Amino acid sequence: MSGKVLLVDDEQAFCELFARGLRKQQFDCSYRTSSAAALEALAVEDFDVVVTDINMPGQSGLELCTRIVENRPDVPVVVITAFGSFDAAVSAIRAGAYDFVTKPLEVEALALVVERAVQHRALREEVKRLRRVVDQAQRFDEFIGTSPATVKLHRLLAQIVDSEASVLITGESGTGKEVVARALHRRGRRLDGPFVAVNCAAVPETLLESELFGHMRGAFTGASGERAGLFVRAHRGTLFLDEIGEMPMAMQAKLLRALQERTVRPVGSDREVPFDVRLITATNRDLESAIAEHRFREDLYFRINVLYVAVPSLRERAGDVLLLGQHFLDDAATRSGKRVKGISPAAAARLCAYAWPGNVRELQNCIERAVAMARFEEITVEDLPERIQSYRPAHVLVVGEDPSELVPMEQVERRYITRVMEAVGGNKSLAARVLGFDRKTLYNKLDRFGLSTKPPA
Repeated sequence: MSGKVLLVDDEQAFCELFARGLRKQQFDCSYRTSSAAALEALAVEDFDVVVTDINMPGQSGLELCTRIVENRPDVPVVVITAFGSFDAAVSAIRAGAYDFVTKPLEVEALALVVERAVQHRALREEVKRLRRVVDQAQRFDEFIGTSPATVKLHRLLAQIVDSEASVLITGESGTGKEVVARALHRRGRRLDGPFVAVNCAAVPETLLESELFGHMRGAFTGASGERAGLFVRAHRGTLFLDEIGEMPMAMQAKLLRALQERTVRPVGSDREVPFDVRLITATNRDLESAIAEHRFREDLYFRINVLYVAVPSLRERAGDVLLLGQHFLDDAATRSGKRVKGISPAAAARLCAYAWPGNVRELQNCIERAVAMARFEEITVEDLPERIQSYRPAHVLVVGEDPSELVPMEQVERRYITRVMEAVGGNKSLAARVLGFDRKTLYNKLDRFGLSTKPPA
């Protein structure tokens, strides 16, 4: 059944006719012949929509509409008015009716209005559910979700949160690696200490050593005073090194020594300064491939990769898209002061179908834009960016009815390897595991098919 409908009219023949017609349209429809009987039914049963005639003896349909809006605002009301009775229709809308239809009435026309009302109620209930889940999903700060991949991540974080061992967090750009790092700090034993973060790719190579280890006055041009490095500033707290895969090889050797000795030597100084930090690092690179290509030190990799956390992409968290979207919508609507409350079913379908190469960060930007563009209380398809409106998922054709569409097995293999590489963000170690190859076989196939073996930009 498409929804549970309560039909209210003082003419029983009318009720029987249209109840039978709505049942043929797959609605679960029952009827009452008075407003009082309808209110009694609403008190003991749950209906998705009420359809009532305005002109009834005793309590009118307009009064019934007002009572329902006051006591059951979650149930939309559709009123039936006489043809040309514009004033009655306006009064019904003012009383809180969801919509109105006019007599003479056709079953098919009524069914369309009822279907929209049922969908409207279902959407409002889904928004309520999502808000409840958002409220309950704060176990690890803003990392919201109930998909199997997210639940698995939450369990892993709960296991390692109190550890003092170094943590390596991997994942595509925009998946929320820093969110995970901050969650581990705030829930861990060092929550009273500082959380110090630095993006290794954003600091020039010539300044990175000074940024991490500090410097003495006069150590280099512009060093007008002594400055403590991030290791010392994070003392008894957490140091988060984001994009560690971008760190130059020379700096990697100095970082390894500091981690082994638990001391740093500021630039221009001859003394060692001890530190006590929990180190968390993150990267969107495939460090194992970088080691094989001599772009990352293997000994440093083992030093930072004591505990390993792989943050799933949004593609792997398909069940979380609407949940996260509603969270970002509530936040953006509050900040902008707009009365946007939900996402239309059509827009929700586009959001769920999209591949999200930019992950959670892209979803957040998309929802903020949609809220800014929204003209109604729901985000519509037209409010979404063009790339999401026009998105069509790519498929690897394996079988088809038209022989002209079929391709050689080598072409199928090439397409599938390309698709897997895209899905894992260029991570060759993960791609090899998904494909069932060893690393050497994957490299050979990438070279054979002319696919890039360079790390993704």
